Amino acid sequence: MKKSLLISLLLFSLLISFSGCGRHSAPSSTATSKVPVIGMVLDKGGLGDESFNDSAYRGLKKAEKKFGNKMGVKLLESHSSADYYPNLQALAQSGCSIIFAVGYLMTDAVKQVAPQFPNTKFAIIDGVIPNLPNVASLTFKEQESSFLAGFLAGSMTRTKTVGFIGGEKSWLIKKFEAGYKAGVETANPKVRILVGFTGSFSNPSIGEEMALAQFSEGADIIYHAAGACGIGVIAAAKKKGKGYFAIGVDEDQDGLAPGRVLTSAEKHVNVAVYDTIQSFMKGKFTPGIHKYGLKNGGVGLSPMEYTKKDIPPKVLKLLAVYTKAISAGKIVVPETLSELKKFHPERLSLEKLTKEKSNSKKAKS
Repeated sequence: MKKSLLISLLLFSLLISFSGCGRHSAPSSTATSKVPVIGMVLDKGGLGDESFNDSAYRGLKKAEKKFGNKMGVKLLESHSSADYYPNLQALAQSGCSIIFAVGYLMTDAVKQVAPQFPNTKFAIIDGVIPNLPNVASLTFKEQESSFLAGFLAGSMTRTKTVGFIGGEKSWLIKKFEAGYKAGVETANPKVRILVGFTGSFSNPSIGEEMALAQFSEGADIIYHAAGACGIGVIAAAKKKGKGYFAIGVDEDQDGLAPGRVLTSAEKHVNVAVYDTIQSFMKGKFTPGIHKYGLKNGGVGLSPMEYTKKDIPPKVLKLLAVYTKAISAGKIVVPETLSELKKFHPERLSLEKLTKEKSNSKKAKS
């Protein structure tokens, strides 16, 4: 009996000892706190597309540089549309605090994954998901920068024929097409516009083949909105040489073929990504639709480092005038082909504008 009592006392003391250890080693809330991890799922085409994906990644890297060890980063590339859902889910399961879905093609995947992880924030580029409380939709007025690219192409073409090459047919790429056509028509309604779609965003050889075909049909300037396929469009312009131009998209692609890229219709995805991360880090993440256009620096033309000298001063001045008019809402650029049919180009002339300014000064005096 004494031995039994002794064993019971020994077991009880051990139990108390282990309990004490457990309480002592339980981590405090401070110890378990961790830096937020920013996740990003890239679209097909991935890093190196010199366009959409690269721009988003630049925004992520800028934020990483600013916040340093206050945030972590996880990146996944998508090789096909089948990768969207598992990539987003994997980042959410790994504990990412906010996840960027780079591309409207991920809209359905975000709609499926976001409700499963209500405490995780999501931001989709170009996709529109207005009703989920943890999703921000970062959209752009691509038609505005495309209008400026079209106006420049319509003003500069020697053959009175220009081209447009899109990637996969969609409402988004139609925004580029509609804006571009509106700009060309505003510059010169007699200019013919050739249109083609690669059906892909990731195959430069298809883009080059299609561009060479349009050049052979008489086009001397081709605008692309085709992701990595656009690298092929630029290669085609370089192959054709003097007198032929490509117009880049999303990033400043002028340097890919100096002198053969007339300009680039920039879409500052990097700005939207960086702004969203900065807001999140300040505890000010806002779901809903966010729009970026000429007015707030979301889109615009490249500085035309290699070609500006070849563009007549009058054309450059008119570009500035149209930029200001669109930013002020005086000209509303169509974003669909249906709206394009109802669009009546307002052909501004420097002579008319100079006269208006002169009359305005006289009235004030």
